[in-house]
Amino acid sequence: MSQASKRNLYYLGPQGSFTHQAAVAASRALAGLSNEIIPVAQTTIPQIMAHVRDGDGWGVIAWENNVEGYVVPNLDMMIDADDVVGFAHVGVDVAFDAFVPNGSLERGVVPHEATAHPHGLAQCQRFIAQRHLSLMPATSNAAACRDVRDGQVALGPSICGELYHLDTLGHDVQDYHGARTEFLVLARRDDAPDLIAKAKADGRTEFETIISFIPLSTGPGVLANLLDVLRDAGINMTSFISRPIKGHAGTYSFVAAVDAAPWQPHFRHVLTEVVEHGDWVKTLAVYPRRERPNPPVNEWMLPQGGVCFTAETIPPAWDGTPEAARELLW
Repeated sequence: MSQASKRNLYYLGPQGSFTHQAAVAASRALAGLSNEIIPVAQTTIPQIMAHVRDGDGWGVIAWENNVEGYVVPNLDMMIDADDVVGFAHVGVDVAFDAFVPNGSLERGVVPHEATAHPHGLAQCQRFIAQRHLSLMPATSNAAACRDVRDGQVALGPSICGELYHLDTLGHDVQDYHGARTEFLVLARRDDAPDLIAKAKADGRTEFETIISFIPLSTGPGVLANLLDVLRDAGINMTSFISRPIKGHAGTYSFVAAVDAAPWQPHFRHVLTEVVEHGDWVKTLAVYPRRERPNPPVNEWMLPQGGVCFTAETIPPAWDGTPEAARELLW
């Protein structure tokens, strides 16, 4: 594939957003595909998708956060997009500082409202509750910082304080340390094979695919049969989520991330079998597989309640205990 002289990379702005950081990281990682990759801020995700669809450049969107899960609006747009597919993947560590307008504390202004992207608000609930702040969602965390007014606390990346000349009310105010957001880099579907071929030429042999399925029939066993096809092919599924087909009760699309590429024989056989069964299938993204740890789920990670024993500690008559009856509703 010949290098383009210049390539726009559209991201959800303004400057300083986590998506901007992802765009910068993607520009470095994909430098071999273009002589110059230029991050360009947009105000909405549909604008980014439209630019990609129209061939104006690539796009980068938030996909999944390890605190809040999938970025559902972006997931839904990818399912519905007519000519957009992910071909690369980058991750950004996420930490939030709290900002107020310059000089507002000296003027005696008492903050009463927190503003950030909805995922940002969700990741800083403890800070918000301690200060009894109401919520004001913004299009992005950086936009919240750029537009913060007296009486508001904007939650965003630390760089926003310097960019927008803000006073810092607190550092690292997120509920969970170690948060990370994964982003997809998008291109037109017809361009994706050449972009993926470049990754293969660079020696990348393992790929991950995000795929969406819609069974056209519903009822008992339909989803189990679909999962059986993946299991029987020996495909490792790393995540799975359902999304409603909007406005149609009881109907869903299912999105899976798997450690396989569509051109590999065992996965191609799966896709062929599902299509020939009459179900709908769409590849949302294919990108080089990143190394992923497989840590155990330790007891301290588990939610409150529930029932869990190890093989060594399970009592002989555990199913008759009051705790089991309460948690399992027996």
